[in-house]
Amino acid sequence: QVHLVESGGGLVQAGGSLKLSCAAFGSVFSIDTMGWYRQAPGKQRVLVASITRRGDTNYADSVKGRFTISRDNGKVTVDLQMNSLKPEDTAVYYCNVFTVGGNPYWGQGTQVTVSS
Repeated sequence: QVHLVESGGGLVQAGGSLKLSCAAFGSVFSIDTMGWYRQAPGKQRVLVASITRRGDTNYADSVKGRFTISRDNGKVTVDLQMNSLKPEDTAVYYCNVFTVGGNPYWGQGTQVTVSS
């Protein structure tokens, strides 16, 4: 089992920045890809960014050039630096990991609200 603990959410004005962090506990040796998803009210949960164990990244088109994902395989953490935030970025952000066996684990979510 993998337990994910998220932090860093909050309320910011448009154009501001936030950094989300996620720490993994438990069977961390099995973790493969790590990433962040978000879900706005009434919307589907969508991928924001992901990063493989070797460091290859993937970003949603809507956040390219503004968000940066990174991970520390020693501390078993994944961060999401969010710059130039827009009201459209308002959502609950969820940390996600996939194990080498293909099993997903999710954090409980952290609210990000961007005011106009």
